[in-house]
Amino acid sequence: MDWFELVVEEHKRESFDVLHAYFLTQAGFVATYAGKYLKVPSVVSIRGNDIERAAFDPSKFSHIMYTLQNASAITTNANDLAGKAKAFAKGREVIVIPNGVDAEHFKPMERKEELMEALGLNHAPGGVPAAVPQGCFAKDGRLSNLPVIGFVGELRKKTGHKTLLSAYAQVNKKQSIALLVVGEVRAGEDRQTFDKFRQANPNAKIIVTGYISPSDLPAYYSLIDVFVHPSLRDGMPNALLEAMACGKPVIATPVGGILDVVNDGENGILIPVNDGDALAKAIDGLLNNVELQNYLGKAARQTIINCFPLQKELDGNLDVYRKLGLNP
Repeated sequence: MDWFELVVEEHKRESFDVLHAYFLTQAGFVATYAGKYLKVPSVVSIRGNDIERAAFDPSKFSHIMYTLQNASAITTNANDLAGKAKAFAKGREVIVIPNGVDAEHFKPMERKEELMEALGLNHAPGGVPAAVPQGCFAKDGRLSNLPVIGFVGELRKKTGHKTLLSAYAQVNKKQSIALLVVGEVRAGEDRQTFDKFRQANPNAKIIVTGYISPSDLPAYYSLIDVFVHPSLRDGMPNALLEAMACGKPVIATPVGGILDVVNDGENGILIPVNDGDALAKAIDGLLNNVELQNYLGKAARQTIINCFPLQKELDGNLDVYRKLGLNP
């Protein structure tokens, strides 16, 4: 209600040409309702969880249906999500506009020694890092010269945290590896699961960086040998696109927009959802095949350059505005 009233007041102060909401629930509902009320076109962009989980929440279902039936235009970033939206809104066009990535910012680069030092990646066994960023876990000292498995984002149930931890533990028994989580572990039950894993695996070599700004992310991607994204469900994860743009070999699950990006064996590896054994096998196989790592990494970057540039995303949105009679 407050959002709606704020939009109405702002429209009086300086009128809007279009209301564009980047989420189906909450923002999408408000933009669609306010658009109808103010006689302004509305665009709603479906991103992932908003149609996959929220659709099964009775408190949000009516908002979803109103939005899908009344928004002036509906977009999404993945073909799979477009199919789900059409199942709710029969006969409505759902325009797919994939996420774009700046391949000049996210690109292959040499590892920064000072960053490796700060994260404890350059210390002898048992050594204590001179400076560990706030939120990092580096109790076991050095991770130097160890293969690094990387995850970027918020580690939680939806992103397959149990699958990732299970796979990491299996591979770490065969060969010592590090798990670098660039981001946070979600508070609550997910954090409890993570902490229990740490307690049960005191020798696990895991670093959690805490929030890292987008401008600094390429340096962290450079530390990763194999990027993993074992989501249970997803839209089109930017972290996956960024890792690929940085030339990293990726292992992911065939869900949501990932299906639009990764071709198994060609520019990445796909493993079944919720399958720690399959993920462990894929990680182990990649770590022991440098030639395949290089091949997949180069193909991954080329995929981003060819198919997922920022300009393509921008042009897609401008085309939607033009279809609504606007002249951006």
